[in-house]
Amino acid sequence: MQETNKKRKTAFIDGSRLITESCVRAGADIFIGYPITPADLLYKYAVKRYLRMMAAPDEITVLQWMSGFATTGHIPVTATSFPGYALMIESVNMAFMMELPMVIILVQRLGPATGTATIGAMGDLAVVNGTISGGSHLPTFAISNLKDCWDLPPRAIETAIKLRTPVVLLTSKEMIMTLCSFDLSLLENISKKQIMMYDNEEPYFPYKPDNNGVPSFLPFTQNKHQVRFNASTHDIKGILQNSSAEAINNTRRLHNKIINHLESYTLYESDEQSEAKTLVVSYDIAAQAAREAVSELRLKGKSVSLLIAKTMLPIPEVYMNILSKYKKVVVAEENLDGQFRQLLFGVAGRKGVSGVNGIAKMITPEAIITEVLK
Repeated sequence: MQETNKKRKTAFIDGSRLITESCVRAGADIFIGYPITPADLLYKYAVKRYLRMMAAPDEITVLQWMSGFATTGHIPVTATSFPGYALMIESVNMAFMMELPMVIILVQRLGPATGTATIGAMGDLAVVNGTISGGSHLPTFAISNLKDCWDLPPRAIETAIKLRTPVVLLTSKEMIMTLCSFDLSLLENISKKQIMMYDNEEPYFPYKPDNNGVPSFLPFTQNKHQVRFNASTHDIKGILQNSSAEAINNTRRLHNKIINHLESYTLYESDEQSEAKTLVVSYDIAAQAAREAVSELRLKGKSVSLLIAKTMLPIPEVYMNILSKYKKVVVAEENLDGQFRQLLFGVAGRKGVSGVNGIAKMITPEAIITEVLK
């Protein structure tokens, strides 16, 4: 919370600068990237702020280099948009299987394919949800305002380290490229996150889980224990297996560790009115319009509640608990099919649930108000 004795310190700033500074302060020590619009400001600022910045020849190489640095104990970050993320997917699966901590900032833009690089969108949630073969999830966060540009990167880095996994940080063109007046006194101090290394005289098994279901980490750069990283099905020693019980249990653990720790990285904004029968739900850039729409509706005497999702994947149980209390639910998101709405309610939907959708232009508060009042 902001302290009352803090003085305002207004800056004209974009989300990219806040995200970059936040990542560095949280302990990310290397940025590896390939420039792509609209993520290129993150690439530009990385040159100035990260301890090391490497320009890769393509997005496939980006993830391969990130994986290599992660095996040596570094915390790598990259930023891309859908075309680049599509090229990264095979290597993201590799990093997921090898249990390598890293953060991928995915700046959404209008698709399909190369689409229009200079028009924002919210169309990549479905592909992130389906990134890992077999149905496992990548912990995924979505930035909903400039304050989140500062607050969410440390949580993404912390989650990547704690669970030894790639993490996706969703955002969009307008959030990271638009210059806005912002009060810097709202920004809290960020503590540096560090990887806890295995420190024991006993033999080291790279995929033997602790009580939390996550293996201890050791980098290739130490000489005390043998270290293996394996992207194929393997046992707790990291030795290639086909379908032994130990190896399959290890693969199942990869899924379970993400689910079992979900509560620890569940972030959301809830503003409920006890008498409200309608709930507005949103995330990412559309959350700005949702907040304004709810505020205007309340000024007009309409009771309405608000839910802004910040942890997108896996779907937290608390979202379902909140949703179940409302007869009417309006989900605002800048895509055609309502990707988040379908994740919450399935393809068949639910009576009383509707969406405010569209492409190539930002959703307006007026569109949300109209849907609420129907």
